[in-house]
Amino acid sequence: MSKIEEMLRRGDALMIVDVQNDFCPGGALPIEDGDKVVPILNRWIAAAVARGVPIYASRDWHPVGHVSFNERGGPWPPHCLQDSDGARFHSNLELPDSAVIVTKGVRFDQDQNSAFDQTGIVEQLRKDGIQRLLVGGLAEDVCVLATALDARREGFEVALIADATRPVSTQKGEKARKKMRDSGVHFVRTN
Repeated sequence: MSKIEEMLRRGDALMIVDVQNDFCPGGALPIEDGDKVVPILNRWIAAAVARGVPIYASRDWHPVGHVSFNERGGPWPPHCLQDSDGARFHSNLELPDSAVIVTKGVRFDQDQNSAFDQTGIVEQLRKDGIQRLLVGGLAEDVCVLATALDARREGFEVALIADATRPVSTQKGEKARKKMRDSGVHFVRTN
């Protein structure tokens, strides 16, 4: 049994946040070394499959002209447009067919950074008997942060896979890690 498999237990779920082409090098909103999380997350995916731990994967899925885009006064350039190549999961991410896809960012009137923001995932996780989420993905200081904080607010244990996430900026990443620690998020590493 691998070290990762030993860390996984009954009641756990793996939550992969927004590992999409637009957030990786060459994408519309690239995070430096964003693609480096993929092989790490693949190890967690393989361990989760081996241990029967469910996998959830969130994705931004924005309509054209989304309120979060700078053309509409939002903070971001257009990214993760519905059905575009940029919105697809990174091609090397080895999501199993059993992974539950959580679609967010579809509202026309607001952004949805968190996988918990009006997606119905809380009810699904409770139905599935999930108590702890192991979270990794992109970006650490935006959607990963929002997802981890919302999971804590909903009463789930949360462990951030520290080497399986990257921030938009180092400084914002440090602030995000402090916010997560202050909310009770634990940190684990793959190695």
